[in-house]
Amino acid sequence: MEDKAEEKQTKELIHEGVLKAISYSAYRSLVAQLAKEGKSTGPEQTEALTNYTQLNDKRMKRWDKTLKFDDEAIAQILKVDQKITWLVLTESWCGDASPSLPVMHKISELNPNISLKIIMRDEHLDLMNQFLSNGAMSIPKLIAIDIISGDVVGDWGPRSTAATKLVQDYKTEHGILTPEFKQDLQVWYNKDKGQSVLKDLLASLPLK
Repeated sequence: MEDKAEEKQTKELIHEGVLKAISYSAYRSLVAQLAKEGKSTGPEQTEALTNYTQLNDKRMKRWDKTLKFDDEAIAQILKVDQKITWLVLTESWCGDASPSLPVMHKISELNPNISLKIIMRDEHLDLMNQFLSNGAMSIPKLIAIDIISGDVVGDWGPRSTAATKLVQDYKTEHGILTPEFKQDLQVWYNKDKGQSVLKDLLASLPLK
């Protein structure tokens, strides 16, 4: 009974999140405006969070222009005939979101059966707590929902399998993620060109 009650609560939280969600273009406009004003999403406003928001705005602009999928990936995306919503929890300052959200957007642009919707983590903590990563409120977190049934059919985040391994290996060796490592990770994201995120998301898609 407890599992069913929890499942019902999760569905209600997801439904509420979907109703309050914004599109990728609205999210991009929001981040650009906050970057211009020297602000960030979320209740906490610091110089560091502003700087990250400004960096992410520049990075997403670049990703939106340069991101490319090969023919095989496009063909796989076009095979999806199940209507799904990708509900993504994030914040403007999240460094791991800047390379992954443009990939999600491009996939959803290619196939109208995939709908991308974005909400802010700190405005939806109850939902975030249903989708923790190793006990942490790590973002971005994508929740895949069957539009007809409302059932959760998968989740992803906060990083690709390949990036997660880099992070775990560094943590094992050094104990913490240093600012230097975070910069190195962004360099890795640039070299990866969104392909590791694409690979993970393709593997999660419901195909014919």
